[in-house]
Amino acid sequence: MRSTPPYTTKVTFTGIPHSAEIEEYTTKKLAFLEKFLAHFREETGELLFEVEVGKTTAHHKEGDVYRAEINFSAGGVRLRAVGTKDDLHSALDDAKDEMQRELVNHKEKHTGAEKKEGRKMKSTREVS
Repeated sequence: MRSTPPYTTKVTFTGIPHSAEIEEYTTKKLAFLEKFLAHFREETGELLFEVEVGKTTAHHKEGDVYRAEINFSAGGVRLRAVGTKDDLHSALDDAKDEMQRELVNHKEKHTGAEKKEGRKMKSTREVS
């Protein structure tokens, strides 16, 4: 039995009927992002993924008509990723990949700033 994930997930369907299979697929894809969340879990207690899936328009039959949007929030941090494809699963995959890049970039920026501040403090102590 799988333990409860350290985040809350909210899936919204827009322009398409609710599907348990799509909701399960979304949950499975978000589980891949779990390893990137340790950085945020240390800073804030609540992690939230809001996922919106649906069709971009009702009258188009071909092309990139499916859209998946993932919004992540933790404390004051808000990240957003969007995928638009001709297949809903592909759109979710693209959005998940983009969210992974966003999470990694945010972590690198944040830890880089901490290291820079630490080097700055160290150099001021050595001068004194």
